[in-house]
Amino acid sequence: MDLKLELVLMPVSDVDRAKSFYTEKVGFDLDVDVSPVEGFRVQMTPPGSACSITIGTGLTDAEPGSYRGTHLVVADIEAARAELVERGVEVSEIRHFDEGEWRAGPDPRHRDYGSFADFADPDGNTWVLQEVRHGKPGR
Repeated sequence: MDLKLELVLMPVSDVDRAKSFYTEKVGFDLDVDVSPVEGFRVQMTPPGSACSITIGTGLTDAEPGSYRGTHLVVADIEAARAELVERGVEVSEIRHFDEGEWRAGPDPRHRDYGSFADFADPDGNTWVLQEVRHGKPGR
């Protein structure tokens, strides 16, 4: 049995502000905007992802800003962070976990699932960039 995650409902307080943040700053693709339909409104997809997010009014009883740690997997965390910063997103410094402690910078060996950076949308929903390079030549 395949179970494919295809859509996440993201609680936001201002749909237009969130749409602008995700499409203009983070670079999500706008799939659909059915303005001014009540409820479902905007669906966006991170480039290369099979899973999308939907924002609107009355979609979920979760409070805007209550989502924490939704992961975006990237092949090169340094390049991804730099691009987001260039687009105006406030992104934490890159960190990795080593010998039971968080350490500054990317994992020196760029091991899969080893390097992280964080950012938040205007409501405070948080996202984690996580580096995964499996399938890359030379790995």
